Amino acid sequence: MTAAVRVPVLMYHRVGEAHNDWEARYAISPANFAAHMRALARKGYRAIGIDALVDWLEGGPPLPEGAILVTFDDGFRGVREHALPVMESLGWPFTVFLVSDLIGQEDHWTRASNPDGVTHPLLDADEIRDMQKRGVSFHSHTRSHASLPTLDDGALAEQLAGSRQALAELLGKEVAYLAYPFGHVDARVVAATRAAGYRAAFSTRSGFNRQDVDRFLIRRIDVFGTDTPAMLSRKVRLGCNDGSLGHAARYYVERLKSRIGAAA
Repeated sequence: MTAAVRVPVLMYHRVGEAHNDWEARYAISPANFAAHMRALARKGYRAIGIDALVDWLEGGPPLPEGAILVTFDDGFRGVREHALPVMESLGWPFTVFLVSDLIGQEDHWTRASNPDGVTHPLLDADEIRDMQKRGVSFHSHTRSHASLPTLDDGALAEQLAGSRQALAELLGKEVAYLAYPFGHVDARVVAATRAAGYRAAFSTRSGFNRQDVDRFLIRRIDVFGTDTPAMLSRKVRLGCNDGSLGHAARYYVERLKSRIGAAA
């Protein structure tokens, strides 16, 4: 086995049809999501579990080249309806980060941002337990999807520890990982996340994860609903959020210039 030296983590949100341009960034159609996963599989990528990634980051067993981690923020019901069958058909695990106080409700935090003012259903407890039995892992996205750096110390601790405890009771197992809502994080939030007992946490900073990455600032590639399979492939290959042909061309031109400069 050729061992991986860098591992991309993909960040999705809702799987379902977008109803406006704002939603198109965060919602991917079921057909496009299936095309994404199958394109990655054809290129030799294989999804791994979240524990395997963090074990590796901590110096544990090697991962195969082409390993990726697939994550979904927020816990939308469409992940169960549309993503789960695709992932099961591939035999691929994935992780969902849940907002513990809003299980079975809707994504109320987006109402002010969405131009149409609409919200979408989140997974309920029975759906989560069923998905867990089918191999899906669930972890924390805080209690209410708050912007953590804006909170005082007490509220910050409650968002982190409260979510972890509530989800552990729901799932019957330890909740070891956190995804920072909105990607908002600073040094105080990282310290509080450690103090709340989390093993690692996921940011929205793009890039590859090598074994020297900060376990509380694990990088993720933001996947947009408008990304074609070819665009996603370029994002994964380059470790960035820009899947355009222009960006890829510029990247390879700069690499060529660097090689020429080093050889001169």
